Amino acid sequence: MFEEAQYFAPIEEHEDGTLKVRLGADHPGFADPEYRRRRDHLATLASRWKPGEPCPTADYTDAEHEVWRVVSEALLPEHRLYACREFLDGKETLGLPNDHIPQLEEVSALLAPLTGYRYLPAAGLVPLREFYGSLADHTFWATQYVRHHSVPLYTPEPDVIHEVIGHGNTLANPRFTALYELAGQASRRVQTEEALEFVSKVFWFTLEFGVLWEAGELKAYGAGILSSPGETEEFRGMTIRPLDLVAMGTTDYDITVYQPLLYAAESFTHVEDVVGGFWAECTDDSIAEMASHTAAS
Repeated sequence: MFEEAQYFAPIEEHEDGTLKVRLGADHPGFADPEYRRRRDHLATLASRWKPGEPCPTADYTDAEHEVWRVVSEALLPEHRLYACREFLDGKETLGLPNDHIPQLEEVSALLAPLTGYRYLPAAGLVPLREFYGSLADHTFWATQYVRHHSVPLYTPEPDVIHEVIGHGNTLANPRFTALYELAGQASRRVQTEEALEFVSKVFWFTLEFGVLWEAGELKAYGAGILSSPGETEEFRGMTIRPLDLVAMGTTDYDITVYQPLLYAAESFTHVEDVVGGFWAECTDDSIAEMASHTAAS
């Protein structure tokens, strides 16, 4: 299951340096040659980026901008109803457009005076330690492709809508980015793959799929929920358990479905205290000790 949770579709490099994205037969764009051409093109564009350069400009099509518009409009009322205050504050401050896809470099420029975070373009799979470790440097690896037009309201892959609407609005809020930075530092501090997996799973159940209680109502703060109109509508009907570091760090998950199990914090401050505190102090030994409680039970 952990291998399934790697963030990007596999890619192959041709002799001429272009990339081919391998989509599964059940992917909505599998039988769409134009979509597959676009995926290959955008992956190749990102692969040619060099550190220190601005993010490459993606030549988005009218159809791709339309997918962004449809999702953005669907999320407007859902964010008002279901997003936590910290997410809404970041969203208001960042001011993303609703009618077209902004370039990663444009969003980085908006984030710079707010939290100092910036995007890096990802062509495909980013190794876990590199992906999470970059957060400590105030950088975030992001894809540039758009989900298939036939399923605009949900995608198991982290497309540009997930990266920018989901994570971008959180990267605009210093309370969120303090957590991102701590997660990055933790991923660099631990040495074993088991400890890194534990750190990443806690990230999944919080900054990707976290929920919390706010004024007596269940709200979402995870980017995976808040970038998906379908998931945002459904999350309150899932199995909700109290925030639990050991459970989150040792629970497998399936990225191909709406997340059926969520862990709710008592407040955003609770997330900062428990999850932030864990990332600030965790070591290989402390994580092994935590995981041993599950193995013994």
